[in-house]
Amino acid sequence: MGLTILITGASAGFGASMARRFIRDGHRVIATARRTERLEALHDELGSDLLALALDVTDAAAVAALPGSLPPAWREVDVLINNAGLAMGLDPAQKASVADWDRMVAVNVSGMMHMTHALLPGMVERNRGHVINISSTAATYPYPGGHVYGASKAFVTQFSLNLRADLVGLAVRVTDLEPGLCGGTEFSVNRFGGDTTRAGAVYAGTVPLTADDIAEAAAWVVGLPPHMNVNRMEIMPICQAPGPLAIKRN
Repeated sequence: MGLTILITGASAGFGASMARRFIRDGHRVIATARRTERLEALHDELGSDLLALALDVTDAAAVAALPGSLPPAWREVDVLINNAGLAMGLDPAQKASVADWDRMVAVNVSGMMHMTHALLPGMVERNRGHVINISSTAATYPYPGGHVYGASKAFVTQFSLNLRADLVGLAVRVTDLEPGLCGGTEFSVNRFGGDTTRAGAVYAGTVPLTADDIAEAAAWVVGLPPHMNVNRMEIMPICQAPGPLAIKRN
């Protein structure tokens, strides 16, 4: 039988690609996001195996109420994919907007924590489930302007590892997916405040990962035998690699 999979940030990018992939694989998807018109279009495309729900992960009360508000047939969530996240700005820390910092922490950190806290007890009670958190290679490899984005994703990675430590011995899995350079999504457009020219320059001359590649990774870890847990998966395109430490010479 197919699984019931809840994906946050499902209106575009990784989330929409994962919804398409999991439904193609015979599962049901609860797709949540703030943009209801995008969710409705996704429902029209994918049909009754997709339940579209408007949800802002920064609304702690709405997140806490989510499990009890689901239709009865959808309440046993087998897989939670904490995909909602964003980067804002690329200015150095001393010039960055503190409002952007607060927004990244609210979505990338608090939203992920609250979603996990809402749905994990049911998984533990049923002794089955899988939490997949979307982190980033920025959690490991710093770069200029990455400050709070990278730090927020480092939190996601460390939270994932510690969560798995809490769950040892239970049949509840936790996986941290860490994509590198990935094009074809709204990530850089949002980071640069809608500047599509600046966003496009990030990927010029490269063959980056795609949202479908990340959906492939998520589908693979979900489909593994239930005794197997992939703790972390770092994914880069072949045009990208970790670089040497920066040295400023006079």
